Amino acid sequence: MLMILSLAFGGCDKKSKVEKAVEAIPVQLKVHRFEKAFFGANAQTLLQVKQEYPFFFPPENDDRVWLDKIQNPQWRELYSEVEKRYGDFSAQTQQTEDLFKHIKYYFPKTKLPQVYTIIAEMDYQTKIVYTRDKLIIPLELYLGRNHRFYEFPEYLKEGFEPRQMMPDVVTAFSRTQVPPPDNATFIAQLIYEGKMLYLKDILLPDYTDAERIGYSAQQQKWCQENEAYVWRYLIERDMLYSTEQKLLSRFVNPAPFSKFYLEIDNESPGRIGAWIGWQIVRSYMKSNDVSLQTMLVTDAKQIFEQSHYKPKKDE
Repeated sequence: MLMILSLAFGGCDKKSKVEKAVEAIPVQLKVHRFEKAFFGANAQTLLQVKQEYPFFFPPENDDRVWLDKIQNPQWRELYSEVEKRYGDFSAQTQQTEDLFKHIKYYFPKTKLPQVYTIIAEMDYQTKIVYTRDKLIIPLELYLGRNHRFYEFPEYLKEGFEPRQMMPDVVTAFSRTQVPPPDNATFIAQLIYEGKMLYLKDILLPDYTDAERIGYSAQQQKWCQENEAYVWRYLIERDMLYSTEQKLLSRFVNPAPFSKFYLEIDNESPGRIGAWIGWQIVRSYMKSNDVSLQTMLVTDAKQIFEQSHYKPKKDE
């Protein structure tokens, strides 16, 4: 009993050492509230806003375009809704700084970006934009899944929750760290997606698996309960080393459900292949003494073969 307690406290202590090291990293981000400056501008002050944020103003558009947008009732209403939720951005600033402390711990050469909040065109396919020196957050996409402005398919709405903001930042950051698949096999794409999701494990330790992948709790439960069945389905149909691009739309890309062409389709969440790839990468990291950076550049075939991934048989 004493040994068990010792091991338990040892595990907690190990985790706390990492988190203490993370907390000690100095991170202070400058947040620029572009949407406040823009929608607070008028004909007399617009030039000042353009000079402060030149990269948001394509030169081919004259001032009339911007003034019409500022005065447009629909844009004003959207701005008002964003202000209701994010007029005070201090909590989100703290969350972003906490995230970048984790990023600096695991990727110490990362340059801290300037953070810009904006209101854009509800481009749910792009969402967060991350470059070496800028992090751009479109706040209109995080008003809550049931907001009246969202006329999107139901399967996308989980991604509009405020809690999805940080996972989306990690997704954008991960694209700068995870090399794209070096071949067109299905397993290469699964491992790529798995690497992206594994970064959420370490960069967002306080988030649930459902929040990391953008599932509901029920969808996450379905994946856990059907993991062995899904894996057997992929193996029995020789899909892993297939280069058929249609597999991506069936199992990897955002969709209302994954396409097994069976009765379970409507019960399954989309992107089940990405979820499986995530479990393979987790198994690889558990089974091998390798650094995070080494894993990120290891090819998919090696990760798969050395992962010893074997989901428990369904009951």
